[in-house]
Amino acid sequence: QAQLVESGGGLVRPGESLKLSCSASGFILSLYAMNWYRQAPGQEREWVAGIDSSGRIIKYADSVKGRFTISRDNYKKTVSLQMNSLKPDDTAVYYCNVRDTWGQGTQVTVSS
Repeated sequence: QAQLVESGGGLVRPGESLKLSCSASGFILSLYAMNWYRQAPGQEREWVAGIDSSGRIIKYADSVKGRFTISRDNYKKTVSLQMNSLKPDDTAVYYCNVRDTWGQGTQVTVSS
């Protein structure tokens, strides 16, 4: 059974950086596109970034373009999200996703 476990969240100040990691198990990661989503309090879950199975096709939401970088290591079975120049509006629970499988989420809080 597919399982995703996120880590790396925390409390940072505006302008700082965080790197989230998603550890995948129970399926062959190299066969699937992966995504990061986020959900802020009182808001719907929104897509943040996606990467295809090979890592060659990458897309970002306009709100994070130029600040976030998604990457994957199919050998280590991990997908990462490097987040730079964080803003208070980036505060949310961040989720890793493959098809209909979701991780438990990791909290990112950006506050001065």
